[in-house]
Amino acid sequence: MITLNNVVLRRSSKLLLDKASVNLNPGEKVGLVGRNGAGKSTLFALLNGTLHEDGGDFFIPKSWRMAQVAQHMPETEDSATDFVLGGDTRLQELKEVLAQAEASEDGMAMAHAYTDLADAGEHDSVPRAQALILGLGFKNSELDQPVNSFSGGWRMRLQLARALMCPSDLLLLDEPTNHLDLDALVWLEAWLKRYAGTMIVISHDREFLDAITDVTLHIEHAKLTRYGGNYSTFELMRAEQMALQQASFGKQQEKIAHLQKFIDRFKAKASKAKQAQSRVKALERMEKIAPILADAEFTFEFKEPINLPNPMLAIADASFGYHIDGSEKIIIRSVNKSVLAGQRIGILGANGQGKSTLVKTIARSIPQLSGIVTEGKGLNVGYFAQQELDVLRPEDTPLEHMIKLAKQQGPQSNEPSKEQDLRNFLGTFNFSGDMVKQTVGTMSGGEKARLVLAMIVWQRPNLLLLDEPTNHLDLATREALSVALNEFEGTVMLVSHDRALLRAVCDEFWLVGRGEINPFDGDLDDYQKYLLEESKRLREEAKSNLNVALMNTVKEVAPIKDESNQLKQDKSTNPLTPASKNLRKTLAKLEKKISELQEKKDILEAGLAEQLSNDEIIQRGVELKNILDELGLLEEQWLNMTQEIEELEQSVS
Repeated sequence: MITLNNVVLRRSSKLLLDKASVNLNPGEKVGLVGRNGAGKSTLFALLNGTLHEDGGDFFIPKSWRMAQVAQHMPETEDSATDFVLGGDTRLQELKEVLAQAEASEDGMAMAHAYTDLADAGEHDSVPRAQALILGLGFKNSELDQPVNSFSGGWRMRLQLARALMCPSDLLLLDEPTNHLDLDALVWLEAWLKRYAGTMIVISHDREFLDAITDVTLHIEHAKLTRYGGNYSTFELMRAEQMALQQASFGKQQEKIAHLQKFIDRFKAKASKAKQAQSRVKALERMEKIAPILADAEFTFEFKEPINLPNPMLAIADASFGYHIDGSEKIIIRSVNKSVLAGQRIGILGANGQGKSTLVKTIARSIPQLSGIVTEGKGLNVGYFAQQELDVLRPEDTPLEHMIKLAKQQGPQSNEPSKEQDLRNFLGTFNFSGDMVKQTVGTMSGGEKARLVLAMIVWQRPNLLLLDEPTNHLDLATREALSVALNEFEGTVMLVSHDRALLRAVCDEFWLVGRGEINPFDGDLDDYQKYLLEESKRLREEAKSNLNVALMNTVKEVAPIKDESNQLKQDKSTNPLTPASKNLRKTLAKLEKKISELQEKKDILEAGLAEQLSNDEIIQRGVELKNILDELGLLEEQWLNMTQEIEELEQSVS
């Protein structure tokens, strides 16, 4: 059990916890929520031992193994698989013990090390690591690529996989969904539901919290309050408490009235379509928690567009993709779509299928490869890109960003551009006082996201293209964004892994997949089932391939090499010869011998647990080591032969 009893916790001079008390039981799945700056990450620092309490008593069982996602960007030439394998600290410790035993030629120590490695799951460690990597959205072809070859977001996914690989009794997750697409998020939810230990997660994704937590821990005013149930349960209980506080509630009535007007307006527009019904449910939830929404740190709205061309866009026989090394890489082909005024389109699709490519093309960040994209007269795009926070100028202040934007837009924007006007505008996004002159590089992710939203609102767009806009927004700000998008008079095209936002905002969905864009007739529950089925199929396929790849033979090496060379010649002369069948026959023979070898290995490992003399233990340990060494040497050869089969069959398909 984790126990905090009258704990006092400070960061510099700021008091974050003041005599806070709570108990967390083994196996509980806890959502840690609270406003940005309330102390959630500081509490994590207490839990992981990097920070100590300033008062009171804190207890966590010393025997508990802890896992958490490292926040630094990994820099290594290790392969993705090896990097994630390194997360299994127990396995790495045992390998070091084995290496020391081998160096000292201590047969007894070697034998014990082999037994411990078997107990720690070394035999299936590679398949387990690669299943995590694939589940988080990587491709089979990327398993052996160096970590440094991936972009920052993908390297952080590897950090997450590495944490999940670690055997643990306590798992700490701080915003684990920030770099994930919806398909990877759904897979992660399924994995965490099976996790047997105690888990504490910080997240601003309400549906993610609802899916995986059974306890909610709320930090507010330096106090910790425990609620039984997931985030939605907490939200309703909290709303009831706030409604009882009449003085506070009275101050919120104006905001609540505005929110109620919005709810009534958009309920009337709902049709019988599945996704529209999901939106009605989301609006009903908003109505129930009006006090919480009204208590949000800030609210905003998009100004009425100057004009509304209809259609906004017309796309005819277009192909979208990239130019790489002088050649075209087509991601989506044969696109024939129109985007109309007032549409609310959610863009769905598994990782890597082209969602961001579609949005970037419409946003004019990249050109289409073929076809025609016709823009309506007066189209004004407001674009929130996934990497938008990175392109802010870190040395500039929010005020300098707005001054430059005002100069770029010119007088035709019909927006006031005097410095005081810009200051007042930034104030509506909680950039007040000295904050307007604070350099962006010193700001938090949430503050940067608010600045990007402010700049988009100021541009007065009629088409909003939003690619994962909520990654750095807290729950209250996400709700504010949801309300603002629904009140927006123009068109919205939204890519997001935040299902609550998709449900509340979108009336229709496009599915990007297999090089095409098609309407998706179901709702998000249907899409989630589709993603789970796809993820399960890919994992089972990968696991099957990896299990076979781990089995190798120590017999008839030379004949196999000779036969492989002969089959290469057959392939080069006539790809339609029975070369593929012959290779598969060879692999079948290997599998039979592998089975025999594996059985021998299992017998040796089991025998090490018997009452044996020192000489017998040493003899069996050495024999087991020889088998494992030879299997490692032959693994690469087997994989090469498997690749030959794949290439051969692809060439004739």
